[in-house]
Amino acid sequence: MSMPAPPVSEPDPSALTCPGDRVGLCARCQRKTHKYGSGGSPLCQWCMAPVLEQWGTAVRYVSTRT
Repeated sequence: MSMPAPPVSEPDPSALTCPGDRVGLCARCQRKTHKYGSGGSPLCQWCMAPVLEQWGTAVRYVSTRT
């Protein structure tokens, strides 16, 4: 059983270990997370968990830029 997510006011642990210019808001819950650059993700670890359960570890974010 997974632990419940802390309040949205608390950042994702990844945001605490990356440079400030790589921090952004989670696309789902708006929590601060490591969003940009190498190792970044558009979702925080708590929002990504159900996605990984459904799609597996092969899920990747693809840029929508044209």
